[in-house]
Amino acid sequence: MEYIYAAMLLHTAGQEINEGNVTKVLEAAGADVDDARVKALIAALEDVDIEEAMEKTAVAAAPAAGAAPAPAAEEKPEEEEEEEEDEEEKEEEAAAGLGALFG
Repeated sequence: MEYIYAAMLLHTAGQEINEGNVTKVLEAAGADVDDARVKALIAALEDVDIEEAMEKTAVAAAPAAGAAPAPAAEEKPEEEEEEEEDEEEKEEEAAAGLGALFG
């Protein structure tokens, strides 16, 4: 996911999304950079309108992010674990949608 986030950050900052810039962002974040993955990302983004993809993702992710209610203080630990699993599943679904937009 960090590769996609790097591309989104560069786009938002108005910078060119190329191998060098993606690598710099990832290195600055302390990530181990895989040159093959960077090249694959750049190739996958070649025909993608990133602004449109980000708008669609934001609209799709907003209901999922707002749907999880805050846990009550009196809940049992087992119930809290179930809610955390539900939240993780929602986050994974949103992330999967983002990945699908870019390739």
